[in-house]
Amino acid sequence: MPLAKKTIADLNAAGQTVLVRCDFNVPLDGDRITDPRRIQESLPTIKHLLAQGAKVVLCSHLGRPKGKRAPELSLAPVAAALSEMLGQPVALAPDCVGEEVKALVAALTPGQALLLENLRYHDAEEANDPDFVAQLASLATVYVNDAFGTAHRAHASTEGVAHHLPAYAGFLIEKELRYLGAALDEPKRPFVAILGGAKVADKIPVIESLLPKVDQLIIGGGMAYTFFKAAGHEIGSSLLDEASLDFARELMAKESHRVFLPTDTVTADRFAADAEPLVVASNAIPADRMGLDIGPETRARFAEIIAQAGTVIWNGPMGVFEFENYAAGTRAVAEAMAASDAVTIVGGGDSAAAVEQMDLADRMTHVSTGGGASLEFLEGRTLPGIAALLDA
Repeated sequence: MPLAKKTIADLNAAGQTVLVRCDFNVPLDGDRITDPRRIQESLPTIKHLLAQGAKVVLCSHLGRPKGKRAPELSLAPVAAALSEMLGQPVALAPDCVGEEVKALVAALTPGQALLLENLRYHDAEEANDPDFVAQLASLATVYVNDAFGTAHRAHASTEGVAHHLPAYAGFLIEKELRYLGAALDEPKRPFVAILGGAKVADKIPVIESLLPKVDQLIIGGGMAYTFFKAAGHEIGSSLLDEASLDFARELMAKESHRVFLPTDTVTADRFAADAEPLVVASNAIPADRMGLDIGPETRARFAEIIAQAGTVIWNGPMGVFEFENYAAGTRAVAEAMAASDAVTIVGGGDSAAAVEQMDLADRMTHVSTGGGASLEFLEGRTLPGIAALLDA
């Protein structure tokens, strides 16, 4: 494990009351969970603790209730899903702190689990308020963080509690650190990074962190148009991150031999799913059109680079994959990675959503559960929720 932290494999949990921070921030349609992957990813940690005879107190946020009780953001659907997945009842507490919650935790028997209600019903969670931290910590004898998706936030349940209780990494965080860390520290070569998404500014720290390590950097998605504009090309009404033009210009001046941009682009006359696609050269986008995906020539070229790679890290889609007419670029990258013998890592967020949607997640070496967290990890930044855990 590149960041040597104690994990629950180092913990004898028998007879302990363990507060486990999970990432149950799942997408909901009413009270139906549309993608349960984050719950499924937490199961190895929960099952391990239950099998050891721990009393397991699970906690998470869901959505952005902004410090108020919002019934539509209750964790009730998660409690129901956990009960089914674990094959035993998981009750939902009415809150995450307070006397009633304390009584429910005290009533647990070894091998039982309880889910606390949405942490973000309290402003004190995101504020890392010391009193709220102390209340959460008082519920348990040991703390386990298994919520990689929020590890870049210094919140009460992700960082504060770790200073009050012996704090261990769960199996999911261990897996995230192992795959992301090994890719950065000891990659099989050639090491290829693929960056997409909208704004160059959001990815500048990642580019600067990855460039000394990678052999090739592929840039697609909305980011690419800023690079074309920096080179003096017409980009029509495509996305432009004007503040990053100088960065794009300097990067291509120094690194054009190993930075790959699209050579052709799928354009539309408006931002709409039913807009008629037209493929044009990337350096000649018509003034009345916008780029929404990489073109067929680029798809083949990027797939070739991926096929020859030893390690591939991908963060950010190649186009507006939510529109079927403009999903081919993102699909081509996902399929090339799925077919590759390389170590393939998808860095959370929209890229993870895309490979899930395309039923290719199981063919990747690792799909990160953390969008912002994986991005900050790739930037080489310290994640507060990881730093606070016990060192191995």
